[in-house]
Amino acid sequence: MEREGSGGSGASAGLLQQILSLKLVPRVGNGTLCPNSTSLCSFPEMWYGVFLWALVSSLFFHVPAGLLALFTLRHHKYGRFMSVSILLMGIVGPITAGILTSAAVAGVYRAAGKEMIPFEALTLGTGQAFCVVAVSFLRILATL
Repeated sequence: MEREGSGGSGASAGLLQQILSLKLVPRVGNGTLCPNSTSLCSFPEMWYGVFLWALVSSLFFHVPAGLLALFTLRHHKYGRFMSVSILLMGIVGPITAGILTSAAVAGVYRAAGKEMIPFEALTLGTGQAFCVVAVSFLRILATL
């Protein structure tokens, strides 16, 4: 229940509740034919759910790494630009490869006729980002 005098906090609390309950894809009208209101049934819903989690989790890994690189290499003549490349990898990588892999995952689910619950979208999206970070880290170790 919303307390009186709280102003417009009901809308922001509703958005926060939606994000925390993993209901990321808003339903517009009654256009979906899902028997379960919490599952993702159509291809765009599944694709968007997986893609959004891949993008957010990739930024979760790359923004602190970029800020750390910027802080530690701030006095280096050319090293300060490494933080820009780390941040670009965290944004451009998920946008290009994440679109394709999320579409492939959603296509497999749709072709199999399965519904995707939001937790599966979270798991698949963060799994994509974790695999990218692990491969990137192992490539750096191979050069040492």
